[in-house]
Amino acid sequence: RQIANKNSNKTVFLNKCHFTWDLDCSKPKLLRLTHKMEDFSTEKGNRWLGHNYNLWGFIQYKLGLKEEAKGSFQKAAKTLNKLRNADEGAWLVVNYGNLAWLHHDLGELEESQAYLSKVHLHPEIPSPSQDKLHPEIYAEKAWTLMFLKKDMNLVVDYFEKAASMQPDMVEWNTSYVIASFNAHKNNNMRLDTDLLEKMRQAKERDPENLYLAALYLEQHAAEVRELAGNVSTLCCSNSGMWTLLNLYRKYISADEAIVLAEKVLKEHPDVRFLKRLVAFCYRWRIVYKSRNYPDPEQSMVDRAIPLHEELLKLYPDDTLENEIDLATIYAKSHHSKDKAEQIYQKLLTNEPAVPKDKQMLYNRYATHLYFNLNDSHRSIEYHMKVAAIPEKSSFRKNSIRVLKKNKDRGIEEFLRNLQEPTQ
Repeated sequence: RQIANKNSNKTVFLNKCHFTWDLDCSKPKLLRLTHKMEDFSTEKGNRWLGHNYNLWGFIQYKLGLKEEAKGSFQKAAKTLNKLRNADEGAWLVVNYGNLAWLHHDLGELEESQAYLSKVHLHPEIPSPSQDKLHPEIYAEKAWTLMFLKKDMNLVVDYFEKAASMQPDMVEWNTSYVIASFNAHKNNNMRLDTDLLEKMRQAKERDPENLYLAALYLEQHAAEVRELAGNVSTLCCSNSGMWTLLNLYRKYISADEAIVLAEKVLKEHPDVRFLKRLVAFCYRWRIVYKSRNYPDPEQSMVDRAIPLHEELLKLYPDDTLENEIDLATIYAKSHHSKDKAEQIYQKLLTNEPAVPKDKQMLYNRYATHLYFNLNDSHRSIEYHMKVAAIPEKSSFRKNSIRVLKKNKDRGIEEFLRNLQEPTQ
């Protein structure tokens, strides 16, 4: 039976490929995710690399790059088989579903039907009428939702089901524990002893996972330096380094975080995401910690500026945020302060179309006006612009918090009449 229409046959694919998982994202987000995919694919020992290629192919499809998507799906199949040390298995079902969908869209119906048959007739996979999924599908769907920062409670549920159904898969258990930690953090909940014990056990089972080790040591800050001393021998991962550097900032010092970041970058000079992390450490020290630290030396600012300029080339689809970050550094320079305002005026003249990007720009400019130009009146105006956009975001939340501190009657009335976000 050939596929007559993708929608009418959605039950065949149900929960078995990315195209049925409600993963729609805006084009700017898809472009930013492409960079994230590229960085993720370079991590040595990455046990989720096959899933990365599957998601990458889906993103390329959504961007209209269908031949590139086919290449990524094919890479996913080869990578998954290599990681599982076999040529066939349930780990390929999501990949088959993706390829069936793509081939149908390209008008290649025989190829589509061949992959669809593999999905539909796979002996290990429940039929579409059954609620229970195979653990491989639970795990891949959970990883995908987590990577895209979707419903974290659903991520925890899927990883828990996958890990309980197939306990020998160490990375599934690790991901379940990490997702549980993040869910507690997102809900501002304290970690209970049960979750801490799960973290300890997961760390013992998965000792090379730097991210898990750093999260666990966040609860044991005295051991952070010891972990940093071994960082060169551990897998140099984006998430792991990010968490470790955050621990340094919190429990040791922002200056030592810079030293550690520069050390790791020197050992891995061609790793793109490390340059981003080093730039972040400098920005945190120069901009956000200036109240608690002595004013940064001009030499520190001079090092931070070219790092941030390089990010504009390395991450062309993150230009808006990177340009704003560069402006915050220029604002702290002794001899280039005017460049900060020039950057902001250029961005405001060509303001972004995406509401959340617009909120970010207005909010960051409001902060610049208040702290760097002592212009509280215009700062309030831009915070009001942020709040007036009915879109949920951390920037809108921050601007509303700032406005609530102002006792002006006009602002109080403005806040009472705000349109609530629809989502």
